Amino acid sequence: MLFRSPLAGRCAGAPPGKGGPGGAGGPPPAMPVTVVEAAPRKVPVTIEAVAQTEGSREVEVRARVTGVLQRQTFNEGEVVKAGTPMFRIDPAPFEIALEQARAALAQETASLEQARREAARTGPLAEQRAISQKEADDARSSVRRFEATLLAAQARVREAQLNLSYTTVTAPITGLAGRLERSVGSLVNPTTDSLLVRMAVTDPIWVRFSLSEPEWQRLRAASGEGTVSLVMPDGSAYPAEGRLNFQGTAVDARLGTVQMRAAFPNPKLALLPGQFVRARVRVGEQDAFVVPQAAVMSGEQGRFVWVVGPEGTAQPRPVRAGAWSGSGWAIHEGLAAGDRVIVDNLMKLRPGAPVAASAQAPGGTAPAGGAAGGAPGAAPGAPGGSSGGPGGASGAPGGASGAPGAAPGGTGGAPAGKPEPKAGGAAS
Repeated sequence: MLFRSPLAGRCAGAPPGKGGPGGAGGPPPAMPVTVVEAAPRKVPVTIEAVAQTEGSREVEVRARVTGVLQRQTFNEGEVVKAGTPMFRIDPAPFEIALEQARAALAQETASLEQARREAARTGPLAEQRAISQKEADDARSSVRRFEATLLAAQARVREAQLNLSYTTVTAPITGLAGRLERSVGSLVNPTTDSLLVRMAVTDPIWVRFSLSEPEWQRLRAASGEGTVSLVMPDGSAYPAEGRLNFQGTAVDARLGTVQMRAAFPNPKLALLPGQFVRARVRVGEQDAFVVPQAAVMSGEQGRFVWVVGPEGTAQPRPVRAGAWSGSGWAIHEGLAAGDRVIVDNLMKLRPGAPVAASAQAPGGTAPAGGAAGGAPGAAPGAPGGSSGGPGGASGAPGGASGAPGAAPGGTGGAPAGKPEPKAGGAAS
């Protein structure tokens, strides 16, 4: 019976050039990745909270007399200076009331003059016993009574003048005028329909937010004068920083928070009252490693990053991540100085997989052709593909007829065609 050795069939039948990387039994090619070197630096320690803006002064412009709105002298949404007329209420009834008050004042003045003349006449007559003392006393009392009524008449004149002045509604502050609450032609009164428009001072603008008790204690430990920055609804940073100008004096029993407020310059009206933003209170600095946000991943055990191990393989590293620092993420635990953190091809990595690392360019991108030539051409121990002997079975690379066998996919690999000494009489 004829018996054919499997080893002989393998040596004789294997096609040439199949012994490079990626062939059966060979190691996988190295994955090209971009890395950044971890280096500690000072990063700000911040506390972030949801905040809402409000005017540094907010007032309600109301009607103080009853009447019909005749005219509006400003535009909604514009800045109005203090003292500028804003509304005109029909003044005719109040002009009539003023004339009536002045007439009553003139009548009381005449009555007082008459009473004084009577008192002047009765005084000498009483001394001469020409009239009774009671008549003289009544004359003097009339003078004092008319003096009092004259003061009341003068007060009514001032009241009428004041009511007439209220028909011109002026701006109490310099601020941004809101939407009209009552239109021209409406009947307004100071009891039920008095609100005409709201105004707010928007430069500076105030931002209100709340901190939990532990966060408030951290702020107090940092002298309580933290710098505040804002993150706009679209994720961009507000260009100016603010300062705390109020801290609550009590803890909210329902929420366990402390009210805070900061003032921000707002000359270009980039912030409007009532807008929701994110406030970041800076309470100090600490050492941390800052890595790109894309490098930090989450798993069942928490956050981790991929680093390049000493043997050029990818290794997951658990980390304790803090707050964002600019476009990066602050890492407080898990990294050491000099660690090479992988920032791309993260979804293709497996623990222990070989990687070809290239440093990240200053602009944050991998250099051109970063890892194109990284894979070696032939791995030791790959089956050779020689045409005759069993040399390939022994693990020696044996390219056909000694021709150099460049590994597919790599330009910088070592030549794989140099034959090893013959084993078992295999032909070259």
